[in-house]
Amino acid sequence: MTFNKVFYGIWAVLFALFAYWQINDPDPELWVSVYVVAIIFCLLGFKGIFPKIPLTVVVVVCLVGAALYWQGEVGSWVSQEVEQHNLSMKNDFMEESRESFGLLIISLVMLPGLIKAWKK
Repeated sequence: MTFNKVFYGIWAVLFALFAYWQINDPDPELWVSVYVVAIIFCLLGFKGIFPKIPLTVVVVVCLVGAALYWQGEVGSWVSQEVEQHNLSMKNDFMEESRESFGLLIISLVMLPGLIKAWKK
């Protein structure tokens, strides 16, 4: 099994879990859709298909979205996450920080495929 199959296969499963966990989010239509797009591109990557323009759009949109959602400092968010003993949202800052981090993860996961696409 190649690296692409393992890497994108694992991330497709993880993004499916992320999408499932977004169902009870205040805006599930947006976040489930975002993770479904990530799943689709992971499945394409699993098959060795890396569409240059669509991947570029996904990475750029996710990076811009992450920057727009990002509030405060990472240390503040991490300390809040460590202090609480459950995953419930205590405030909007935590929700938006998690959403920002999710978009950043998607862009980082798509980056190797994007690099491969642009090298062709």
